[in-house]
Amino acid sequence: MRSALNLAQNDEDTDRVDDPTLLKQAMVRVAKEQDRDAFHFLFSYFAPRVKAVLLKAGSSESQAEDLMQDVMMTVWRKAKLYAPERGSVNAWVFTVARNARIDLLRRASSRPYDDVYEIELESDVASGEDEMFETERAERVSEALAELPEEQRQIIELGFIEDMSQSEIAEKLDLPLGTVKSRMRLAYGKMKSKLEAVR
Repeated sequence: MRSALNLAQNDEDTDRVDDPTLLKQAMVRVAKEQDRDAFHFLFSYFAPRVKAVLLKAGSSESQAEDLMQDVMMTVWRKAKLYAPERGSVNAWVFTVARNARIDLLRRASSRPYDDVYEIELESDVASGEDEMFETERAERVSEALAELPEEQRQIIELGFIEDMSQSEIAEKLDLPLGTVKSRMRLAYGKMKSKLEAVR
């Protein structure tokens, strides 16, 4: 396996090194030995893929980059939690990415109204990124957002693109906090109805 990892790193072409067994062996080495070569291999393989699906899911470039770094650090720190018998490395890594994305949305909104995004982010991750953040689903979220009234869309965009809390949004727009919460609640309701109608 050492030679396979080195080959991938020297060629900088991990797209071709997608053998599930090789990925699993690398993860086990990170978990048991904190092997930096194995982690470099995993990072080179997963980092661009994780970032790509986060962008498809609606993250901004900076958010996707930051989340990708967080995800890969979690892979390094918590590799011991990976259980080979429970699924593929792809499934585990993209579950970490999904959870990181949902956590970000919850922190940004500071409220339990992220159901609409959880609907779009939830998927069977058994086969990896293709089933986690499908382009069609991301497009449906964008379409639903575009159909919102300007005053509601602005609040959603500030919360999820600018990563602002409700209090920060209220201050920026010079609105009462209650108004921000009300508009956000209405926006979520409309988006959820729209997305459920096309499922």
